[in-house]
Amino acid sequence: MDKLVNNSKKMLLINYIVVALATIFDQWTKKLIEPLKVNTDIDILPGVFNFTYVENRGAAFGLMNGQRIFFLVIAVVVFAATSYVFLRIPAEKKYYKLDITLAFILAGAIGNMIDRFSLGYVRDFINFYCINFAVFNVADIYITCGTPIVCLMILFVYKEDELNFLKRKNSGV
Repeated sequence: MDKLVNNSKKMLLINYIVVALATIFDQWTKKLIEPLKVNTDIDILPGVFNFTYVENRGAAFGLMNGQRIFFLVIAVVVFAATSYVFLRIPAEKKYYKLDITLAFILAGAIGNMIDRFSLGYVRDFINFYCINFAVFNVADIYITCGTPIVCLMILFVYKEDELNFLKRKNSGV
């Protein structure tokens, strides 16, 4: 039992290191793009995508503009739910992909929350203008890629009994 606890602590530490590094990378990319505030767009692949600095005060596509408290609640819920799973997930190799994917989702939530509460907006800059899509950032990539991957893992990779760790154990009291 002691070995499992040590492995769980080690995996928990790895998870939060991934969260920290991914969040730092997100913030670093946003800082690098800030000079575009005063300059023009930077074409990366002409006709496909460029870097365009946008201050997004809402969610995707600018929805829910100015709802900082709502976004704080969502970020806290994501943090609490992810931490709950991190604490309960068995320290077994078959769960490592789930661990890491959840860590990236949490990093995305934290990265955008840092922007929202330190600046009052989220810095977006990746613009696929060839498909007329919303401008987004690295944190958004973590969330929008990670969430469906977790759903697919839950639906197709893990059997129902392999997800029992999520259920609250009956204490017998």
